[in-house]
Amino acid sequence: MVFKDSPKEECGILGIYAPQEDVARMAFFGLYALQHRGQEAAGLAVSDGQMLRLHKDVGLVSQVFDSRTLSRMEGDYAIGHTRYSTTGSSAARNAQPFLIDTQYGPLALAHNGNLINAFELRERLMHQGVGLSSTSDTEVMTMMLAGAKGSNWFERLKDAMQYWVGAYSLVILTRDQVFAVRDPWGFRPLSVGRLPGGGHAAASESGALHTLGCESIREVKPGEIIALSDNALSVNQAIRTAEETALCSFEHIYFSRPDNVWDGRSVHHVRHRLGQVLAKEAPADADVVIPIPDSSIPAAIGYATASGIPYNDGFIKNRYIGRTFIEPTDLLRKQGVALKFNVINESVLNKRVVMVDDSIVRGNTTGPLIRLLLDAGAKEVHVRITCPPIKHLCFMGVDMGTYDDLIAHRMSVEEIRDYVGADSLAYLSLEGMMTAIGRNEGYCTACFNGKYPLSVQPGATKTGFEKSIG
Repeated sequence: MVFKDSPKEECGILGIYAPQEDVARMAFFGLYALQHRGQEAAGLAVSDGQMLRLHKDVGLVSQVFDSRTLSRMEGDYAIGHTRYSTTGSSAARNAQPFLIDTQYGPLALAHNGNLINAFELRERLMHQGVGLSSTSDTEVMTMMLAGAKGSNWFERLKDAMQYWVGAYSLVILTRDQVFAVRDPWGFRPLSVGRLPGGGHAAASESGALHTLGCESIREVKPGEIIALSDNALSVNQAIRTAEETALCSFEHIYFSRPDNVWDGRSVHHVRHRLGQVLAKEAPADADVVIPIPDSSIPAAIGYATASGIPYNDGFIKNRYIGRTFIEPTDLLRKQGVALKFNVINESVLNKRVVMVDDSIVRGNTTGPLIRLLLDAGAKEVHVRITCPPIKHLCFMGVDMGTYDDLIAHRMSVEEIRDYVGADSLAYLSLEGMMTAIGRNEGYCTACFNGKYPLSVQPGATKTGFEKSIG
């Protein structure tokens, strides 16, 4: 059952070194702040300096952990993960972190991203006699790291990174260290900050670090390995930053929470500017501007500000329906998006409405949302999208289905307008999007223009390994 027609979330990762603190409980609340990035599974690995303990399962953070579970996970070091599957299905065996024992001691790893050469790396491990229990590229990275060359974990990480091609932000736990690692292209976000009581933390988003009370937050640079410590961070530029970085533009459009800082830019402010530029590119003769909550709210405010059309709330969102694991009845399933959105009739009655949304991927919810507005008495509905049409798949860790799933790959803008039943439909141009972001280069925009920063295999799917493991 699909409620929101946007790309599926990526994953959230977290690493903490907090001496003399209840690190498992800290990690729980840090993962809670990253829940929006993945709702399929959650996991946590903790070390007391001698032994690593792991707990992970399918479900939300609040479903996977409770006070009793956390009380058994004592230590000063921890890594955690909230998962939406990219390579590998949502099966329990693919939940992260992955934990193994090596000749150098225990090792746990959690990953946000997707290796585009995962199949080749997996085949190489299999030919070396390495057994694999999951269908996740994260396990491939873990096993490669266990066999990498070097006298310490810094050197082994640097050695393994030479072979990894694609998107990876990592947190890694050993017996007495936590590492934060980012690929040389910088696809996925990762930041570090200093904890007020001593120690450091790393997370996919700065908002999670603020939740933990972190100070002096900075982003991990592409190609960096950072060891979290009690005092100064230990930083190693393991691989030179790529000549052309490829930061994910969708972090600004949809994925990140608005309080995140991505590429030194406030996500909230970028979304506000997306709406302002969209209003200039695609004006509408209308009476009210409403957002599709929540990621489109700053953009709708920006559109209203630039256009002079009043802003108002038009939809009330039930934030828990989309994250329940209880399937609705057939009768409720027919209600579709009405299970998650209700219209404030007074906001749209007898009005020409501009409906602002972050994206249209499959096109299966925009039409029902328009019908909700019309049923509530709206005279017209003009749809405005804060990014260009999504015509191409992502191979760097974002699940967009198949090419057949992408409505903009199959239809023109006018055909989409007719399909969803809008009075008008307009997307922000690629140039306009980059103007709002504030950079003309350094970002991956392949899902819009098909220009991939790395050579990809068009036939690759997130469940490509499933054929060998049932």
